[in-house]
Amino acid sequence: MSPCKDSCITDQVDLSAKAFLMLMSRTKMPKPYLSPGAGRAKEAQASKPIRVLVAAQHALVRAGIRALIEQIPEVEVVAEAGESQQSFQLIKKYHPDILLLDVILPSVTAIGSLKEMVEKFPKVRVIVLTLQENQDYAIQAFRAGAVGYISKNAASAELEKAIKSVARGETYLGSELSQMAVLRYLKDPRAILSELTGRQREVLKLIAEGQATKEIAQHLSISVKTVETHRAQIMERLDIHDVVGLVRHALRIGLVNLDE
Repeated sequence: MSPCKDSCITDQVDLSAKAFLMLMSRTKMPKPYLSPGAGRAKEAQASKPIRVLVAAQHALVRAGIRALIEQIPEVEVVAEAGESQQSFQLIKKYHPDILLLDVILPSVTAIGSLKEMVEKFPKVRVIVLTLQENQDYAIQAFRAGAVGYISKNAASAELEKAIKSVARGETYLGSELSQMAVLRYLKDPRAILSELTGRQREVLKLIAEGQATKEIAQHLSISVKTVETHRAQIMERLDIHDVVGLVRHALRIGLVNLDE
């Protein structure tokens, strides 16, 4: 972290505020208008850094993330954690504003830990950092309580943008993902089906039921090539890249039922 960080921030002067105070000092007006101390309180609030806790399994990853964050003005790393239980302890001790959580693979365990953290520490805002540039994983993270999701392939400028956006109370989704699609999905999982044609919904349902391409073609009285075209279009619109993802999506929104 730059040694001049705090002093540099303190030395910044709001010229318009200074001019206002000078004008007021020359004008005979009631003291309440001067608000002595208000300017100092504002400066103190403005200079208060965003406190970040970095949670990552590997020490080298934590060191790399810390090095990047230390280059961001008005942001500081208060602690590092190597595993979930340590994260809980450090959150209690340091009360960070943001938890930057490195997730190698959004597994049931990882999502469960994220959900537990959010439930125990609702004031701490969680940003998930992962290699998984996948809309489906992002949705899982947001549903578990994360408010930010960015890829490890993102530029350092995007990490800064994510931290500051989340600190302002916003939700941040990395530029690699379709923000509108994810936000619509979070609001209503079935709403995204409206972007598919009737035929595409039929194809998706049959894929989820386990039918092969030839079987789908026979069932719908269309060619195999047409089925493949529909499948490719469905994947593109849903931002899903394999058949397993399509099946998982169809099950989640209730398009098919395992009990049927």
